[in-house]
Amino acid sequence: MAGYAQTAREVSGKVVDGTGTGLPGVTVLVPGTTNGTGTGGDGTFRIQVPATATALSFSFVGYATQQVGITGKNTVTVTLKDDAQALGDVVVVGYGTVQKSDLTGAVSALGPKDFNKGTFTSPDQLIQGRTSGVQVTQNSGQPGGAATIKIRGNSAVTGTGQPLYVIDGVPLDGRSARPGLTTSFGDSPDSNPLNFLNPADIESIDILKDASATAIYGSRGAYGVVIITTKRGKLGEAKLDVGVSGGFSNIMRKIKILDASQYREALAYYGAPSTNDTGLNNDPLGAILQTGPLQN
Repeated sequence: MAGYAQTAREVSGKVVDGTGTGLPGVTVLVPGTTNGTGTGGDGTFRIQVPATATALSFSFVGYATQQVGITGKNTVTVTLKDDAQALGDVVVVGYGTVQKSDLTGAVSALGPKDFNKGTFTSPDQLIQGRTSGVQVTQNSGQPGGAATIKIRGNSAVTGTGQPLYVIDGVPLDGRSARPGLTTSFGDSPDSNPLNFLNPADIESIDILKDASATAIYGSRGAYGVVIITTKRGKLGEAKLDVGVSGGFSNIMRKIKILDASQYREALAYYGAPSTNDTGLNNDPLGAILQTGPLQN
């Protein structure tokens, strides 16, 4: 015991992360030996080391292993750096997830970096033109109007089949919502069934295209499956993001049509009875095609 005391010394210290918070359970080891210990709940440690020891090794899950010199030191403070390992892309299929490299079915996985940029009112606009074999068509110019999504072309004789939408594991009836008849202008335009979902809340969109990928959903997945995963809480410091965006929807170019005077001249040219020229004129397309506001 006396001989050991003369050839060993005690080193103490604390292990913290990048924010200065103590890390519990960090392995502290003398390199080349089995002599080691672990940090306590507040990140502090004490260890007996040989007098010839020149460094200590610190390792912890999620952090890079680090060696710190202890020559001439009895107390050390160690800051471990994050070791973010790059994982392969994860694809949502059916009721689980697989690595993209292990997937054999036809699946397109889109994340925030792949989405279209801008102000959108529904999730289908995020993926418009962003993946092969998927055609997104707006049924009307009304903001929030229904859209038709075709995966690998028409899968039905009528060409009206819509894919199955699954949001956080819950299947959604993807049929367009029809408000009903208006007072004097016939049917109201269909509305998009995904309008309730804020595009900014979406973490990823996975599109299952072929039979092997959609088999788990049976006949409901005959026209493809669109799996939407929303954002959720993560470990770490609390963070608040506030984003407000606005825009407008407008026709790019109106068709040139005759005004009232030109229309009367055309009628007279083809022998139609003359009408009284009241001097009135209007812009029918301008009255119908108005600017639509967008807000998110």
